[in-house]
Amino acid sequence: MDDQSVTRSIPGSVGLLGTLTIAGLAVLGLWGVVDGYLLQTGGEYFLPTLGVLAVVVLVVGTLIALGVRSKRWLEGPYW
Repeated sequence: MDDQSVTRSIPGSVGLLGTLTIAGLAVLGLWGVVDGYLLQTGGEYFLPTLGVLAVVVLVVGTLIALGVRSKRWLEGPYW
């Protein structure tokens, strides 16, 4: 049997569980940032934090742009 002919499906409950997990982690992370950084520091790390976030956005955006422009991304066996 050909591997590509087998349908791959993920049950809806797994997708829902993953979505809820990611949402929970995002809320927990935001709460940690607000509680530990924004409320307790006097702003001494504000500019370095903005610099790091700018670099992260730039790197992630570059990786996304490279992936979108790739002509081979749908030619892999997974798709």
